[in-house]
Amino acid sequence: MTDLGHVQLVTGVALVLFAALMVAIGIYSTKRATSMEGFLLGGRKIGPFLTAFSYGTSYFSAVIFIGYAGQNGWNVGFSGMWIGVFNALIGCLLSWLLLAKRTRNMTHELGAKTMPEFFEKRFGSTAMKIYAALVIFVFLVPYSAAVYKGLGSMFNVIFPGADVWVIMLVIAVLSSIYLVLGGYVASSRTDFVQGLIMIFGVVCMIVILINHDMVGGISGAAAKLREFGQQEGLDLLDPFGGSRWKGLLFNILLTSFGTLGLPQMVSKYYAIKDERSIKTATVVATAFCLLIGVGAYFTGSLGRIFLNNQLPEGGYDYVVPNTLLTALGDTNLFTTIILAVMLLLLLSASMSTLSAIVLSSSSAISVDLLPVIKPDYDKKKQMVLTRALCLLFILLSFLFAIGNISIIVNIMSFSWGVVAGCFIGPFIWGLCAKWITKAGAWCGLLSGTVVVGALTLYTTLTNSFTAAIGNAAIYGVSAMAVSIVITPLVSLLTKKKA
Repeated sequence: MTDLGHVQLVTGVALVLFAALMVAIGIYSTKRATSMEGFLLGGRKIGPFLTAFSYGTSYFSAVIFIGYAGQNGWNVGFSGMWIGVFNALIGCLLSWLLLAKRTRNMTHELGAKTMPEFFEKRFGSTAMKIYAALVIFVFLVPYSAAVYKGLGSMFNVIFPGADVWVIMLVIAVLSSIYLVLGGYVASSRTDFVQGLIMIFGVVCMIVILINHDMVGGISGAAAKLREFGQQEGLDLLDPFGGSRWKGLLFNILLTSFGTLGLPQMVSKYYAIKDERSIKTATVVATAFCLLIGVGAYFTGSLGRIFLNNQLPEGGYDYVVPNTLLTALGDTNLFTTIILAVMLLLLLSASMSTLSAIVLSSSSAISVDLLPVIKPDYDKKKQMVLTRALCLLFILLSFLFAIGNISIIVNIMSFSWGVVAGCFIGPFIWGLCAKWITKAGAWCGLLSGTVVVGALTLYTTLTNSFTAAIGNAAIYGVSAMAVSIVITPLVSLLTKKKA
């Protein structure tokens, strides 16, 4: 039997210690955040390990552990781990090899601190910067709200009497303190600590779960998943997802290729201190993502075993929380401590992702939009405004999160698809090919909102909005594909002849 009182006590102590450490890092980092470049990019002097961990922890939020791992693990079994594998190989390794050096060098050369600034200076278009800034600010709000929702699910299982909005508010306040104080430096330092917690937590989680009496090792898990799958006409041991291969494929494509166009991810390349650090960071980040990604989806695949093939109340978002509570929440002090560490793992993953999103969104207004709207704006006030916008963005995402939103995977997929669909084509081509034109870049930028918007409208009119949201991953992948293809195609057609 689970002793919730015991679990809550240990978890509460762990949370207090964790919060104190995060605040201390924020205060210590304040001296490195006295300029805009220092606040947003750490003065472009961040080392390889801090950058690598910052990339990995920003990649994997509680949405991955709670939403994606719970849903895919339940629906396709072990094959859900392919998402983690391709996240590491494409979303991390390929991204670093293709973009890191080019992004660092070109943003240094152009003096760009943000992705909208990159578009403005690379293609000579202020309007492009404004559009990109608006996309970031508008669509990253629901993205960050999904982060809150994912973490709230885990807290709600361990503290069933607590209001979820109170838990989300605590997360918001804690994130605000260290981020507003220390900016990117504080974020990268806390990401490093949070990354170590995530590594320790995932390793302990895998070892304990696979050796649990309810599982009986890999062979025992395979036998039980085969049995449970047969009860529902599913092959949960099929290496390619069985009859649900299409959903698995689109989730792989969306979450793996999407990072190549997400501003909060590529901004890590702006800040790394030198080219030599890129090689080390590439290896460290890829290893981190492989461990965390595969570990998360492996946990999700065991959900049916620990929950006796019964989807919990609340749906997929509660598969992993209830799995962990069932497996770890007994009277054994060690497993209770590990459960507390798992909660800190999810908290760490969420806060690192949230801080990356907040910095990208706040700079979209203070650095990219406001100077265009008000050219005589006093740059000395920019730091104050950026910090205020960090607070505003966290507040907006918090308010969005406490709304009645059912499945966090769909929120994440929709936002991820629009933002990545807008930026992936013009950003990658803009870095790699000098002949890309302004017209080509504009078509790539518009593809995210146009493709996702048009497909969502069509499905809503012919079926329902719920059905449209359920297809968010397909729409996002379609938008990214169009952006990547249309950017060079239009550029070739509009290229000036010598």
